[in-house]
Amino acid sequence: MQQAAPALNFAPELLLRAQGVKVVFFDVDGVLTDGGLYFSEYPDGHALAQASGGYRASGEIIKRFNTLDGHGLKLLQRAGITPVVITGRDSDVLRARLQALGVTHAHFGTEDKRPAAEASLQALGLDWGAAAAMGDDWPDLPVMTRVAVSCAPCNAHMEVRAQAHHVTQTPGGHGAAREFCDLLLVASGRYAELLREYRQ
Repeated sequence: MQQAAPALNFAPELLLRAQGVKVVFFDVDGVLTDGGLYFSEYPDGHALAQASGGYRASGEIIKRFNTLDGHGLKLLQRAGITPVVITGRDSDVLRARLQALGVTHAHFGTEDKRPAAEASLQALGLDWGAAAAMGDDWPDLPVMTRVAVSCAPCNAHMEVRAQAHHVTQTPGGHGAAREFCDLLLVASGRYAELLREYRQ
């Protein structure tokens, strides 16, 4: 049986810009999550139950991740593209999620993101021309303005959307990172091949 062609389409000039990308820098809050911060404890010490499922954890920040984004990060790695997380925050929850996804390159508690990105590029033997980035707020701009192709979720700050080469159809934490992963996979020529494995 003949299989249908992939349903995704991106502008040719965008795909051309994304060719040769070998590393992608991702922010977390507002990109891999919806940007909301859920605290499990009030200042007076009373536990706050998470609305869905009644989850309780004393004093921890609860983050909501999207499984579409997670699979996108795994697919990038299979295509030889390294995801790197650079975030101004740090938490056990985030570290556990990245470990589960096999993401080994990450910078936590980093407000000045450009030096962190440069350190990763040096470690990987790459330069800005082989890099892509996705962010949603001003701290992400020093990285986004230097890479070959940049992306912002549709609910990112206006200044960040104005700088991005691609603005996603979906908001951060709701599949936006997956959309960027798909774009990079199409540009790399690996998207259709990877998709075929799931159509067997």
